[in-house]
Amino acid sequence: MNTREEQLKSLDRLLTIMDELREKCPWDKKQTFESLKHLTIEEVYELGDAISENDCNEVKKELGDLLLHIFFYSKIGSETYNFDIGDVANAISDKLIFRHPHIYGDTEVSSVDEVLNNWEKLKLKEGNTSVLGGVPKSLPAMIKSFRIQDKAKGVGFDWASKKEVWEKVEEEIGEFKAEEESGDLDKMEQEFGDVLFSMINYARFLGINPETALERTNKKFINRFQFIEEKAKENEKLIHNLSLNEMEFFWNLSKDKF
Repeated sequence: MNTREEQLKSLDRLLTIMDELREKCPWDKKQTFESLKHLTIEEVYELGDAISENDCNEVKKELGDLLLHIFFYSKIGSETYNFDIGDVANAISDKLIFRHPHIYGDTEVSSVDEVLNNWEKLKLKEGNTSVLGGVPKSLPAMIKSFRIQDKAKGVGFDWASKKEVWEKVEEEIGEFKAEEESGDLDKMEQEFGDVLFSMINYARFLGINPETALERTNKKFINRFQFIEEKAKENEKLIHNLSLNEMEFFWNLSKDKF
């Protein structure tokens, strides 16, 4: 592992490289906040994939890509005299100190829940008009639901027990089935959304991250489906030439592997 001095030297090296690229590389010179935005989002998802695969070497690489973007935005900000990497680092440091009065002040806490409760109260003191105001609008719907529920819990707005949450799930399923029978697609969509929201809430009560759970199922399905494709090739067929019974047979075989 690198010493503190070596770590700081590495960051200084990256700062120097960023300065040189911005000055000399035609592509780097053209970039703006807007042009980098979609690339940054892509890098975050690639980091997520590496974490899901538990591949530490890839995590290191993807963190490097993300760090480059942070330095890149900061370099652009410095060119317009708005902010630089020092301002970015100081801003997050100030925020961390303010939001951890149990470390840097005289507040006492005895649990993670108390830390989270204080966190949300401090955010409101910073000028947020709503507890839910910090949830990005562009988050994928499932992650957004989880964050909304978690933030509401942070100020005490939550169910008393998982039994109550499951009863709500069953209630929402019943309402969805009723609208399904009516055939009103708009109402069906609304009720289906309520079913998903309540299921995400139940997952939260169990300590399950719904995004992680669904991604595990996605990967399992992909692996099993690709197993069927491989078996089709072994039989010199394309998958769409297999009968449904053949597909089901290979699908059941894949369960022993995935």
